[in-house]
Amino acid sequence: MQALHCLLAGFGLFVPIAASNASPTAFQEASKLESQEAEPTRTLQVEPSELTLEVGESAKISAQALGADGSPEDAELMFFSRSRRELTVGREDGVVTGLKPGTYEVIIRERRNEAGENQEGRAGVNARLSGTVQVTVKALPLERIEMIVPAAGLWAGTSAMFEAMGVDAEGGIREELRPSWTSSDPAVASFDSYGELTLHAPGTFTATVEAEGKTARRELTVEANPIERIEIVSDLAAPRTGDVIHLEISAYDAAGALVPAVPVDVSFRARTDDTLGAGASGQIEPIPGAPRGWRFVAEQPGRYTFVATSGDTVGRTTVAATARDVQGKFTFVGHAPVRDTHTSDLWVWEGTDGRDYAVTGTWGANGDAHFWDVTDPANMVRIATVNIDARTVNDVKVSADGKTCVLSREGASNRKNGIVIVDVTDPRNPEVRSGFDDELTGGVHNVFIDDGKVYALSAGARYDAIDISDPVAPTRVGSYKVDAPSPSIHDVWVEDGLAYSSNWSDGVHIVDVGNGMAGGSPSNPVKVSSYAYPSGWNHAAFPFRQESGRFYVAAGDEAFPLGLNLTGKPTYPRGWIHFIDFTDLENPRENARYQVPEAGTHNIWVDGDVMYVAYYNAGLRAVDVSGELMGNLYDQGREIAWYLPDDPEGYISNAPMAWGPQPHKGHVFFSDWNSGLWAMKLER
Repeated sequence: MQALHCLLAGFGLFVPIAASNASPTAFQEASKLESQEAEPTRTLQVEPSELTLEVGESAKISAQALGADGSPEDAELMFFSRSRRELTVGREDGVVTGLKPGTYEVIIRERRNEAGENQEGRAGVNARLSGTVQVTVKALPLERIEMIVPAAGLWAGTSAMFEAMGVDAEGGIREELRPSWTSSDPAVASFDSYGELTLHAPGTFTATVEAEGKTARRELTVEANPIERIEIVSDLAAPRTGDVIHLEISAYDAAGALVPAVPVDVSFRARTDDTLGAGASGQIEPIPGAPRGWRFVAEQPGRYTFVATSGDTVGRTTVAATARDVQGKFTFVGHAPVRDTHTSDLWVWEGTDGRDYAVTGTWGANGDAHFWDVTDPANMVRIATVNIDARTVNDVKVSADGKTCVLSREGASNRKNGIVIVDVTDPRNPEVRSGFDDELTGGVHNVFIDDGKVYALSAGARYDAIDISDPVAPTRVGSYKVDAPSPSIHDVWVEDGLAYSSNWSDGVHIVDVGNGMAGGSPSNPVKVSSYAYPSGWNHAAFPFRQESGRFYVAAGDEAFPLGLNLTGKPTYPRGWIHFIDFTDLENPRENARYQVPEAGTHNIWVDGDVMYVAYYNAGLRAVDVSGELMGNLYDQGREIAWYLPDDPEGYISNAPMAWGPQPHKGHVFFSDWNSGLWAMKLER
């Protein structure tokens, strides 16, 4: 059976849902029956079934809903693609424009109906009409090819990486070339198939690169290598696993003078303490902007010898890395179960009366937001429920003064959605003060409150700044939208006047909304910096600064390549946390990750040197993020503790799906999609 595709708006992701080949259980039989009952009797006619475009060319995809008898019927359809940097797609008219060569998919899907159906419910997912069109964007003919020669010069006994740049007939850069490289004198220099040149001896030669019938040549000279001695100095004599070691390389000629220009390559040899079958032991790389600087991180305890070479000259030094030894544990404190529906996000705060409270949303249900007294985390008590016109209350936030709560709305019966403002001065008697839905009819997936403003996502297209200083009469004062083809935003977090938005394939954007560094304000948001990573899964972002002055953003993925199971059996997401160094805002760099195998991340919170991650099916995680970060933190002994929130009576039983963490007054609270609100204590 072919995979069914569905757009799950409550999570904001397009995911494939595959049919199972396992032996049927009671749950699977029930799910099969529900699926059969919800089997759509209508069809979607899409033309063309495939589309081929040149770069910059546009074409229209047409779609028509057909009733059970084959007759045309009215239906609101939307067109979109996950390849937002490669195609632009008119959401309403289906006009597609090719931006980058490759093969992509455009999805056509029926919008949810007036009653808010077809958003998250099982029947809605199956009943919505859906179709796809494969779009191939052809590359323009290659006009010329250019050879990029390393600026450091060519020295015998070293190697150098050459690159080829293709330019098409309209002056555009061709990024995906398959060039071939040759040297006129392999005794002097020889290429491998990837463009790396090994320099064997002093002399001259001609380098040639060819692709698609276009050729470039350069006459080049290899100089004699003057290096006679190499020294390596490590800034750490006794590192722990996960500590980043900086290596300074010094090269000298026969007269003892420094030789700064000639390349020196650095590698390492590991003798780890692991006797169980050692895996990868470490990672080494040159430091950008530091010609003689390298950095290294050990994943396992043991001795590491660094070897620097240039020509026939070799230098060595050895360090011993010990175990990081930061392990602790999460101690269970309390559980406030929600078992009749899925739970979404949470927010914990100190009320105006000095007691501690929490609010949790619900997902794919009837619009409930639950309020809890969590003063005693071992005995959390539900004290109130506010019901709003929505299927999903995906996000909940409370103002810093503890007086105002904002609820997001998706799947409202009148399709106006927007936000709801609630007075929580007395959390036992929350009072809805107003709503705001102007130009927010597509649904608000996430919100954030900062300095009297609510930053609310509008149908995933932008975020608006809404002034709630008068909670009865909120007003929009500004808006920010990513300047990119078919932009899509999932989340926004505001801190110190900077807004950090997560924009799927467009990555993390940092925007001045009052910090002043770029003259921005809520009414005049100004982009400061951005960074996008290849997977395009950017779902959440949390900024943190270290005492050293290093400034990171932890950027989380969200992906469901194996499908999202709404009932009956667990879900197995994928993804990890990316650590982006924004210390130099003009040159952000992704340096590290935290990746738990065969699991997927959701929301993040960094408190001091500890990062808390709601890692969906891997539960709640605590990670040491002190010091410079490099490599995969999971492999370096930086994980402090983890906890799986099993609940045999959960909405889906014994299926951990941690949604959002928040440390508060010595405890760590988190919500779980299948089981409600939890409270833990991190013991170290």
